[in-house]
Amino acid sequence: MNGLERSIKRAAAGTAALLALAACASSPIPNEKIAVAKDSVQRAEQSGAQEFAPVELSTARDKLQRAEKAAADRDAQPAAMLAEQANVDAQLAEATAQEHRSHKAETELEASLQALREQANHSSPTASPPPVAPQTPNQ
Repeated sequence: MNGLERSIKRAAAGTAALLALAACASSPIPNEKIAVAKDSVQRAEQSGAQEFAPVELSTARDKLQRAEKAAADRDAQPAAMLAEQANVDAQLAEATAQEHRSHKAETELEASLQALREQANHSSPTASPPPVAPQTPNQ
């Protein structure tokens, strides 16, 4: 191999290394997106999603776990995408849980109001005026 060929090969190897570094620099591991998704999953859990939105919460947890694995494998693009999806799924789980809790509270309130109405109707007799005796003319 002559000097020119070695120089070309070195230049090509250097260029490849620079391109690899540039690719890494342009798509950093999405730690911030993963942290946001974790926070969203925690909020969903605290909002009662385990009871009221278990499917949505499970989907969010699964995508978060896959995002963390992709990040650990230095696979930034899928990690970012999965973290964003996990965040959206967790927000959906939280909103679903809040909606179910609101509906449950509304149903309980309606039942309480109905019980109060019934109690009020039974405890206060419907007082009708006493019958009026017919008056007889004075003789």
